[in-house]
Amino acid sequence: MRAALEAATGLTFRNTPAALSAGGGFASCQRWESDTGAVFVKVAPVARAAALEAEAEALVELAGARAVRVPAVLGRGTAGAQAFLVLEWIEFGRARPGTEARLGEQLARLHRVTSARFGWHRDNTIGATPQPNAWTADWAEFFGRQRIGFQLDLAERGGHGGRWLERGRRLVEQVPALLAGHRPRPSLLHGDLWGGNWAADASGAPVIFDPATYYGDREADLAMTRLFGGFGREFYSAYESAWPLEAGAEARCDLYNLYHVLNHLNLFGGGYRGQAEAMIGRLLAVAG
Repeated sequence: MRAALEAATGLTFRNTPAALSAGGGFASCQRWESDTGAVFVKVAPVARAAALEAEAEALVELAGARAVRVPAVLGRGTAGAQAFLVLEWIEFGRARPGTEARLGEQLARLHRVTSARFGWHRDNTIGATPQPNAWTADWAEFFGRQRIGFQLDLAERGGHGGRWLERGRRLVEQVPALLAGHRPRPSLLHGDLWGGNWAADASGAPVIFDPATYYGDREADLAMTRLFGGFGREFYSAYESAWPLEAGAEARCDLYNLYHVLNHLNLFGGGYRGQAEAMIGRLLAVAG
């Protein structure tokens, strides 16, 4: 592993990495000391090499927006049965007054980076789950088929059958009605923006990481920030000041967050099924 890291980065490493934690749902994380300082290394089975490659490409794309700080990609590769991704080591500190406001303003700037279509140039993952990103001109079609529909297919293959799944299929057909009149730009998204995927660096500046990037409705990023908490009033006020959300954003929040609840059902089991059922019921009632 040390030889492979050195070949990928051009750095010289000590042969004593420190284990940190699991990362991204399928990788372990390590701190390696190099001749120029520490680096952050994600290590996964070689079968997951494409997922780490996609993460590296996402971080490069997010960095290119020059909006929110992300860890710099230093190298990637394989070593025997393992794949790895080497990132800049960022020393985290405490959020300071104004940190969340800066994050809101910078996220709005990130979302100003747009594409002609929805999707991305490659598929990637959200946590350990595959995430399809085939380019699509219509947002309702993209979100209905490649987000909700795909997760329902995974749920069925995982044994989560029943009437709720049939209702979920009905909901996929109703996505165009739920999004009628809404014409979002295809914005560059983090894609997995919950409270555990952002922090403050030592200077108090916001940092985002572990992306599931694609071009989609910016409201999808904002919706997820509300699903598990971790974002305060200053964040939302600063975002709205930089780029106000369109009418109906709050009503669309449930639809966008259903994707993440279904993903948690597929990753962690039946504890999320009741929440998914309730969201599907509410959305079908709205759709009439």
